This record gives sequence, structure tokens and C-alpha cells, in this order.
Amino acid sequence: MSESRRPAEEYVVIRHRPGYRLRRSLILLAFSIIAAVLGYVTGMAQGGFRFSTAEESRDRLEEQVEDLREQNRKASQQLINLERGRTIDAQALNQARRAIVDLETQIASLKADLTFYKNIMAPSETSKGLQVDRFTMQQGRQDDTYGFKLVLTQIGDNKSYISGVVAVNVIGMRNKEKEVIALRDLSEDIDDLGVKFRFRYFQDIEGLLRVPDGFEPIELQVVARAEGKKSSQAERTFDWNELTEN
Repeated sequence: MSESRRPAEEYVVIRHRPGYRLRRSLILLAFSIIAAVLGYVTGMAQGGFRFSTAEESRDRLEEQVEDLREQNRKASQQLINLERGRTIDAQALNQARRAIVDLETQIASLKADLTFYKNIMAPSETSKGLQVDRFTMQQGRQDDTYGFKLVLTQIGDNKSYISGVVAVNVIGMRNKEKEVIALRDLSEDIDDLGVKFRFRYFQDIEGLLRVPDGFEPIELQVVARAEGKKSSQAERTFDWNELTEN
């Protein structure tokens, strides 16, 4: 009895093997690319700035972008081939589409980092010295909590370190009256009104903040002051709704 069934079983395995192999190879390709990119970005984030110069970082990012573009092109072509074939199932196609989206997201992220380094090394005439590059926030586990990240940069003349303090204030309304709250009073990660900084190229300041009950934030103001020979000041105001809309 078992011998009589064997040809049918072998036929089923052979019939489905092409789709299985294509799906497996595509998934392995996608995950290997994403893992490599995430490892690169994570290494940069944890190490702060491990390369000897910003030029090296810029060149490596350019190589990463070009490599991802090529691999994304190959993955896109594989997706087209899979969609044309009849041996692949809907689940594999969905996985392939998600992999393409992930690759495009990683490319966009690396391109943003590349622009960041290019601006540091080749600034415009109107943007040199200490700069408040950006302030970003992400919704926390609770509605009134946000993870924040402030990035300060030194544009152009970054042969030596720049140091000083930066203050962040949230401006809003409570009980129909204007109120200004220092970041120190909103975040347990910030101890002083002025957060000290010292860097050559850039520095990240991160933490978690909580909006108090009854307070409606309107905007966020950042004032950074450099001390010593590079004495200067940089200010920037962010719209609260724009910071929290993502």
C-alpha cells in the first residue's frame, strides 16, 4: 500500500518545490539585508561617532546607499518574477512586498544620515558653527509620555571641541494662562536647567518626558550656548503638533 502512494507524494513535493525555493531565497535575502543595515545603524547609534573623521562616515554611507539600491533592485526584480509565476502563494508575495518596503525605508534613513554628514563637512555660508539640528519625539506607552531626542551639531570648523550648555523649554497653556515649563521638570532624565555638551561633530541628548495634567503644549524652544573661544548661541523653536504628529 505504501509503495503505491509514493509516486503521488513525490509528485506533490516536486510540484511545490519551485515556489518554496523562491520564497525561501527571497526571505533570506531580505532579512540578511535588513539585518546588515540595522547592525550598521545600531553600531553608529551606540558608538556615537566611531569613525576617525566625518569624511569617512560620509563615504561609508554613500557606499551603503549604493549597495542597498542595487540589492533593492534585485529584490524588486525577484518580486516581479514571483508575481508572474503561478507556483508561489499569496503569503510569500506579501512577505516579498514587505521586504521591499523595509529596504526602501532603510535607504531613506541612510540617505538622511548621509545628508546630515554632508551638511557638517560642507555647510552653507549661513549655517556654520553651533547648530540645533533637530528635535524629535515618539509616543510612549502612555498618551502623556514621549521619548525625545535632541541633536546638536558643529558645522564647518570642527577641528576642535565645542562645549557649553543647552536649555529646553516647553511653552503652552494651563487654565487659560501661558506657562513655560523647563525640560528638567518634565523628564527624570534631565537634572539641570542647562544640559552640558561637549563634542566635535555632533551630540545626541535623549530621554523620556511626561506632559502634566491640564497643560496643553504649543511649542518647544531650544537655546544652546557655547562657551570659551567658540562662544556663540543657537536657538530654534519647534511646533508641538508637528513634533507629535508621527
